[in-house]
Amino acid sequence: MLAGEKPAAMFAESIQFRELVPEDDFAPHVAAGRIVKREYFWDDQESGHHFVEIYYALPGEEWRIDALHDLNLAARTKQRPWTNEDEFAIGRLLGYSDDDIHAFLKWTGRLSNSE
Repeated sequence: MLAGEKPAAMFAESIQFRELVPEDDFAPHVAAGRIVKREYFWDDQESGHHFVEIYYALPGEEWRIDALHDLNLAARTKQRPWTNEDEFAIGRLLGYSDDDIHAFLKWTGRLSNSE
């Protein structure tokens, strides 16, 4: 992010595994104002687990955090079915190319060879 290659980053994790999120790596940059951080907490009623979503963006790119959070909220609350278009939107918001996103979706099995 600091090199200007990616405008945003996001992490979502169960609170009990929050230490897996590299917050310490981002902390000095957040403190210096080079990166903006927002976090949202939520509970999964079905599992009883508590989660945190942590978003980072470059200053002036905070709108990406809002858009990422809105997409994740729609998925989490099942407001509508999750689509490959949503996957592409998330990837683009994070600064990945369409080719990178396509390769990722193929690797995860969410795209067929014909797509």
